[in-house]
Amino acid sequence: MKHPTAIRLGILALCAACAGVPAVGASETGGVKIGVLTDMAGVTADATGKGSVEAARMAIEEFGGQMLGKPIELVYADHQHKPDIGSSIARRWYDVEGVDVIADVPNSAVALAVQNIAREKKKVVLYSSPGTTALTQAQCSPYGVQWTYTTYALSRGTAQAVVREGNTRWFILASDYAFGKQLAADTQAVVQANGGKILGTVYHPLNASDFASFLLQAQSSQAQVIALANAGGDTISAIKQAAEFGIAQGGQKLAAMLLLLTDVHSLGLPAAQSIYLTVPSYWDQNDGTRAFSRRFQERVGHPPTFLQAGVYGSVRHYLRAVQAAGTVQADAVMAKMRSLPIDDPFSANARLREDGLVIRDMTLAQVKVPAQSKAPWDYYRVVRTIPGDSLAWPLSESLCPLVKKP
Repeated sequence: MKHPTAIRLGILALCAACAGVPAVGASETGGVKIGVLTDMAGVTADATGKGSVEAARMAIEEFGGQMLGKPIELVYADHQHKPDIGSSIARRWYDVEGVDVIADVPNSAVALAVQNIAREKKKVVLYSSPGTTALTQAQCSPYGVQWTYTTYALSRGTAQAVVREGNTRWFILASDYAFGKQLAADTQAVVQANGGKILGTVYHPLNASDFASFLLQAQSSQAQVIALANAGGDTISAIKQAAEFGIAQGGQKLAAMLLLLTDVHSLGLPAAQSIYLTVPSYWDQNDGTRAFSRRFQERVGHPPTFLQAGVYGSVRHYLRAVQAAGTVQADAVMAKMRSLPIDDPFSANARLREDGLVIRDMTLAQVKVPAQSKAPWDYYRVVRTIPGDSLAWPLSESLCPLVKKP
């Protein structure tokens, strides 16, 4: 298990170091301490990992590295996609190391484990990378914020568009853990609601190296569309091996339910071209996203994925709430997070609901063919904007006990 590494930020720490005086940590002064719980070396490391840590750091720097006159401290750790490791880190951070808020948490199973601890400890968690709807449905928490996306939103955005083009016969290839199972279920529901049929579903282990048997099942199903309900390296491997099996040449289409900018880069446009996807944000979205992405790329080497952009936005909004509340006390901060407008450049028409879900407009995009790409990382063609309210379940159907029913 990798131990968390503390990174002290801000003018106060810098000046202390220059003067030869040890910098005082936030845990010792009552300042804000933020923990980024992420994937530093696994299947989603490129899309989260170092970039998520850097995104949080950039949000902290916007406040001068200080909050309420005291330093902000940033720590991070690798949960290795294991709920027991993630739980252990979260509990130690909260109980021993004085962490006030945890951010990112790729892997839905890890996120659900952390949710239970945060609820018990009355600590805020900002989920950018896990997509399971359970976080804001049956297992919601007064202190949990699902910031960036849900499996429900991505499946509605992509599957609905593809079915409505006449592609009604589907086969689902999904990862065998909470995220993949939820994304497969949501995709099936959307396909069937729009008149389509699911001809089969198969689950593969996380970080699989061989998709041959799964792709053969999908190929023999005679489905028009093979939906990939997985993430990161698994999505990349599945698409690459689908090309080797001649899936596209055989007339079948691939629909990636979660495809990230770094995935497209790893695949290359010839392999990824024309795939439809739904994205909560894109680096080339507006002047604000482009300006942030230039600074981010100088540090990380590529523009932010929407997961990394979500870490930046969620940490920034949290710090604004702490500033407005004048405290890190979780109930007061959550009240301010709900009342303050969300105004980071990656969040269009966004608001935080009582169930902890951030509703936001998203974009239906299509990966460009090579001839359409005019610059490095110019990978997406915007098809249309999808209103946020159409990508979330109505509160009247919520399973979250925090939601007041008539």
